[in-house]
Amino acid sequence: MTTQLTKANQPSQAMVRLKDILNTDSVKEQFKNALQENSGAFVASIIDLYGSDPYLQQCDPNSVVLEALKAATLKLPINKQLGFAYIVPYKTQGKQVPQFQIGYKGYIQLAMRTGQYKHLNAGIVYEGMKVEKDILTGEIKITGEPTSNKPQGYFAYMELLNGFSKTIYMTHDEVLSHAKRYSKSFNYANSAWKTNFDEMAIKTVLRRLLSKYGILSTDMVAALTSDTESDIESEVAQEVANEANQEVIDIEAEPADEPIKEKEEPSGQIEIGGPGF
Repeated sequence: MTTQLTKANQPSQAMVRLKDILNTDSVKEQFKNALQENSGAFVASIIDLYGSDPYLQQCDPNSVVLEALKAATLKLPINKQLGFAYIVPYKTQGKQVPQFQIGYKGYIQLAMRTGQYKHLNAGIVYEGMKVEKDILTGEIKITGEPTSNKPQGYFAYMELLNGFSKTIYMTHDEVLSHAKRYSKSFNYANSAWKTNFDEMAIKTVLRRLLSKYGILSTDMVAALTSDTESDIESEVAQEVANEANQEVIDIEAEPADEPIKEKEEPSGQIEIGGPGF
């Protein structure tokens, strides 16, 4: 019995390998270059995430570190509760493979770092609320109060400092059809589309807005074209190449000092602050 308890308390071989990799000089240097003095806290979050996810522990630790480095390069935390970025294990050809995914809050964070956006909101439109579109101007107005907690659609809105503004709205059925067509993971039982449809729907609408009409930093271009969730990968990659705002700005991203709690309005509108590292 004592032997069994001792084994249960010992770290798994996978965890030992992960820590060994994170302790190598070359890996520590890469995280240091990406995050400076915040690298230690980020590395600790990788260990916490790995230790709390049994499926992630089935992934090759080297691959997990590489996916985490993608988040570090963009200065996005991988804490699941924050919703900025994730490392999600998917079963591919009989084995678990980690994939870096950006949450919709991560896209908002990257956009706000450019300093070009006055407002950038996204959220849910519930049943009972009214959506009106002006065919000539393309302006969309969302009014009224929800009569239930059932989503009827999703919106994303931006206003640039130069005064340009744009709203995109998709119904629940439009998002569902879109996901079935473009998402490689849609049919997986544990995919984000199955476990958190609303968040993925908001991300879809927001990505469409930013890729078509937003001012993009080099980080945003990289994020839009390489997000491995690929819920709209082929479409977004084409939009970034062919239709995106041609003004691409190169900035030195500085993370916010403290996280700001998100505030949810009755309409489902969301305004996001910094990730806090």
